[in-house]
Amino acid sequence: MTHSDPFRYTVVFLHVVEAGNFTLAAERLNMSKSGVAKSISRLETHLGVRLFNRTTRRLSLTDEGHAYSKGCSRALAELENAQLEISTRKIVPSGKLRVDMPVAFGKRWVSPILLDIVEKYPELELDVSLTDRRINLIDDGVDLVIRIGQLNESATLVARPLGIQKSVVCASPQYLKRFGYPRVINDLMDHQCITFGSGGHTLPWYFLDEKGNSQSISVQGRINSNHSETILNAALHGHGIALLSNWLVSDHLQNGQLVRLLPEVQTQGFPIHAVWPQNKYLSPKVRVVVDALADSFISRAPWDEPKNS
Repeated sequence: MTHSDPFRYTVVFLHVVEAGNFTLAAERLNMSKSGVAKSISRLETHLGVRLFNRTTRRLSLTDEGHAYSKGCSRALAELENAQLEISTRKIVPSGKLRVDMPVAFGKRWVSPILLDIVEKYPELELDVSLTDRRINLIDDGVDLVIRIGQLNESATLVARPLGIQKSVVCASPQYLKRFGYPRVINDLMDHQCITFGSGGHTLPWYFLDEKGNSQSISVQGRINSNHSETILNAALHGHGIALLSNWLVSDHLQNGQLVRLLPEVQTQGFPIHAVWPQNKYLSPKVRVVVDALADSFISRAPWDEPKNS
C-alpha cells in the first residue's frame, strides 16, 4: 500500500457513508461495487478496526466508523476552507467595505492605512465610521471593526490580535516646572490630575504592582472628560498630569511637548484586535485590510518607534 492509498480509500469510505450502500457509492465514483468493497476492506485493514457492520440487508457504521467519519468530515471541511482561502488571495479586493473603529485611534493610526489601501485598489470602496460605542457587527452590517480592550464576542465572530495598548503617565514641561515631579504613585494624589469619566463620575487609575496584580489609585483634578483627545489637549496646555494611551501621546513625548512620568511603573495592557463576522472564508476586501494592519502593528508598533529628528 502506497502513502496515498489510505487517502483514496478514505474518499471511497466517505462516499459510502453518504450513499448508505456500496452500490450507489460505486455509481457515484464510477467504480465497480467489488472495487468499493475492496477499498473499504483495505482501509479497515490499514486502520486495524471495522468501520461498517455488514448484513445482507443493511450497512451501518460501527462506533469506530462514526468516529472516523466525523474526523474525516472535519478534515475535509478544513481542506475546503484552505483551498477557498488560497483562491481568494488571487481575487482583487472590490466592492464596499464597512469599517468601524475607535475615534482617536482610528484617526491617528488606522485611517492612513485605509487610505493607502483604497489608493492601491481602485475597485474598493470604503465606508468608515468612528465611534467609541461598541456596535453589533451583524445587526449593523459592518464588515470589520477595530476593538481595544477585552473581547466579549459570540462564536459568530473572528478576531485577530494587532497589538497591546499601554497607558503612560505624562504632563507638560510647564506644569512640571510649576508643580514638580511625582516620584512615586502616591504622589499623584497631591497633584492636579486630568481624569477620565462623565456625569460627575471619575475612573480611578490602575497600575500593576511588583507581582503583576492590579492596584488602583483615586486621583483628583479640575478637569474631567470622557474624551481622550480632550484630556490630551488639557495636558498639553499645562492643566495637569494625565494617564493616556501610548499610541495617543507617542508623538508628543518624542517632540518634548509631554514628559513621561514614573516610567518604572507598569500599567495594565489592553489588547487591540481586528474583528469580523465568521464566514466560510475571509473575503479579499477584509483580508487586505487585516493583513495591512497586522503588518503595520504586530512586529513593532509604530507608536513605539523613535521618530527621526
